[in-house]
Amino acid sequence: MLTNMATALFGLADMWVIGRLGNAPAQGAVELGAKFMMALVVFNFLRTGTIALTAQAAGRGDKQEQAASLTRSLAVALVIGLALLAARPWAIGWGLAALEAQGEVARHAADYVGIRYWAAPAWLASAVLTGWLIGQRHVRMVLAVEIMANLVHIGLDVLFVLGLGWGVSGVALATVSSEGLKLLLLVLAVRRVPASRLALASLRHAATWERPALARLFAMNRDLFLRTVLLTGAIMLFARAGAQQGPVMLAANGVLFQLFMLSTLLLDGFESSSQVLCGEARGANERERFVQVVRVTLLWGLATGVAISLIYAVAGKPFAASFSTDPSVVRATGDYLWWVMLLPLLGVVSFVLDGVFVGAGWTRAMLLTMATAMAIYCAMIFMPATLAKSELWLAFSVLFVVRAAGQVAVMPRLIRSSFTAS
Repeated sequence: MLTNMATALFGLADMWVIGRLGNAPAQGAVELGAKFMMALVVFNFLRTGTIALTAQAAGRGDKQEQAASLTRSLAVALVIGLALLAARPWAIGWGLAALEAQGEVARHAADYVGIRYWAAPAWLASAVLTGWLIGQRHVRMVLAVEIMANLVHIGLDVLFVLGLGWGVSGVALATVSSEGLKLLLLVLAVRRVPASRLALASLRHAATWERPALARLFAMNRDLFLRTVLLTGAIMLFARAGAQQGPVMLAANGVLFQLFMLSTLLLDGFESSSQVLCGEARGANERERFVQVVRVTLLWGLATGVAISLIYAVAGKPFAASFSTDPSVVRATGDYLWWVMLLPLLGVVSFVLDGVFVGAGWTRAMLLTMATAMAIYCAMIFMPATLAKSELWLAFSVLFVVRAAGQVAVMPRLIRSSFTAS
């Protein structure tokens, strides 16, 4: 949870610093540009898939496979990174047009994305290294890296934007610089883990590149990729609808979304832990241990969701107001803050069960439940002639409720089929 909270500071720092300028179009541009770059989240399977495969190998006591999972995932990250750089000339213009960026917002967003895009390969490699460390329970190493990278990021944000007056470009430069530092620190952390010494040797092992191992990797990554595409698409539709409601609502939604992401990343601590613990239990074929992990993580996740909602109810309004000096943006965040209070309670079950499903290797079931939820979400987004602001947040909330309901419904059958011999 602390590691994820440190991760959330990247977006929070950007929104807070640019909000000091009192310029709604500039703040809206950072929000829209950040949503564009969130498309990288579709490759988050590099992190979650690596966690699951590494944890399952650890459950079997297979150190060679732990090393091989790092090698394979880094190879995939390298290929994707090169493809993204090759697509840069047309991807930026097409992506911002799809998000309906217009006028001054579009100009600032293009500057932001044009700079931040170069950090994409570093983000991909960091996702693999982070997943590998978490899969082996070296979470404190990841926490230390996140804290150091975020301290540098916040300092550069303040220096570039408030000190040097570089505005939106300064926010992007701060993010690129801190992403590069984060990758360097993760490489140093991975080198301290004894199993990493086997990773370089595994490059030359035929077993690393055998068809069954690669097929398992790509099957899991395919399902995780498609599921994340759907989730990212939902977020993009949310941002697009906000852009259609003007720069003030776009900026306000950006602030509210950062508060939502903070609560999500806190609760995702239980997702990460359940990925590791359920992966180990599945690798060791221990059904009782697996079920106990599910119960405990759901219980603690729900308790934490209640706590976060209560904190937002008490302190959320002044906290949200601190992200902008524009009175209209502050007023809009206050009007819709109550949705952010509800979302930790509505979404926590789906967050926790995502980790359970990934750790157990039930990625196809997770994809299907996400597809069902996405269909209902799109129906709510596109059916009305004009989508009201509250209806947009309602549709976003329903997305998480339907996902959780589907996961709860299919889980008993998946447990029976996965642990029949235990």
